[in-house]
Amino acid sequence: MAAHTQKNNKPGKPGGKEAQPLIIAKTPAEEQRLKLERLMRNPEKPAPIPDRPKEWNPRAPPEFVRDVMGSSAGAGSGEFHVYRHLRRREYQRQDFLDKMAEIQNKDLDYLDKVEQNKQAAEERTAKRRKKREKLKKKKLMAKKAKLDTKKKKEDDADKSSDSSEEKEEEKEEEEEEREAEDDAEAPSFIMGKK
Repeated sequence: MAAHTQKNNKPGKPGGKEAQPLIIAKTPAEEQRLKLERLMRNPEKPAPIPDRPKEWNPRAPPEFVRDVMGSSAGAGSGEFHVYRHLRRREYQRQDFLDKMAEIQNKDLDYLDKVEQNKQAAEERTAKRRKKREKLKKKKLMAKKAKLDTKKKKEDDADKSSDSSEEKEEEKEEEEEEREAEDDAEAPSFIMGKK
């Protein structure tokens, strides 16, 4: 009689599950909430994660057909249904093969497009790199020409110029070099704008 006094009325098990009221979910959100509550009652228990459903594949065509249907008269009344099912199955198989070929073609087209985009981007980058290098060389040549002209003017001018003027010119040249280096370090693009 002691076993009958337990709540779940099962002999040999102490305690047990309490009777839960039946709750019917009226909305998908409520159904999700109920499922989460049921899962969180026992956190140690692993949650059931269903496997991904297998992709449908048609049955392979038979290698050898034993009961070939002819067009002769005298075929039984059941032969039409057999023929109909075979025809339907073959049409499904052909549709499946057509869809798979279409998917493969789309994948190949996509990969070709990605490759073309990469090549176009590399060409643009190479063209811009070449332009940057050309500008850099042009700036260096202009700077050298400017320094050469200054040196010629200094040589032609009186050599009695003050050393303080030379120091000021050197400072100006150093500042110009710093500005040129700062310009080189500045980014050539702005993120977030087209």
